[in-house]
Amino acid sequence: MNGASREALAAARERLDALTDSPSVDAAKLADELAAVTALLHREVSLRRVLTDPAQPGEAKAGLARRLLSGQVGEAAADLVSGMVRSRWSQPRDLVDSVEELSALAELTAAQQSGALDNVEDELFRFGRIVESSTELRAALTDRSATVTAKTALVQSLLGGRANPATERLVARLVTQPRGRSLEAGLGTLSRLAAARRDRMVAVVTSAVPLTDGQKQRLGAALAKLYGRPMHLNLDVDPEVLGGISVRVGDEVINGTVAARLEEAERRLAG
Repeated sequence: MNGASREALAAARERLDALTDSPSVDAAKLADELAAVTALLHREVSLRRVLTDPAQPGEAKAGLARRLLSGQVGEAAADLVSGMVRSRWSQPRDLVDSVEELSALAELTAAQQSGALDNVEDELFRFGRIVESSTELRAALTDRSATVTAKTALVQSLLGGRANPATERLVARLVTQPRGRSLEAGLGTLSRLAAARRDRMVAVVTSAVPLTDGQKQRLGAALAKLYGRPMHLNLDVDPEVLGGISVRVGDEVINGTVAARLEEAERRLAG
């Protein structure tokens, strides 16, 4: 997002935090209502253009949003969206993306309030790995000809009773409202939002065998010291790495695996 949209989203996130800090606001319900607003704005191109038109007064756009949403969503969601359309947006799509992000953040806040955020983070990561490893499953989840009902039922069959309800809702929204993104990209975004909710960075750690609790603690402490922020470890086991570990933080890879060292040796010999 460009400057105006970034500022508008930052302000909206602050308002969301203020709302969800109130015990009278059901964060999970707010998440569901914001997801419905996302679907509406994605579907109605002309509406999102009107609501982001810089030539229109902010109060007029806020009034329109409130009239459209009255009786459809709760007061908290209506207030939040009305406040968002008062802001300036660089392009109409940024408003839709931001409402969707606030929906995910509200769901993650609900998980945090119930003490389940760590589990949700881990479940999102594991589900992403399952999708990456199964072409057939990915095809079923991204099938454009499948109905929303069918996709929702598929997610429920995969996660229902096996994952936190917040995880199931987040994945179901992503699968039924892809909005042009790949499933992997959407899951990655959710994982980053979950980590940011706890002000942590995410390190994807791949090892040949599962790490012990002591190894995980030492690695987490070392990475936190290196990056200056608390670190959440997403652990993956891949026998092909042979030994050692590979750590990916964002776009940076720290590769200490035996397989990587052998590849480097082969390159040097070939050169």
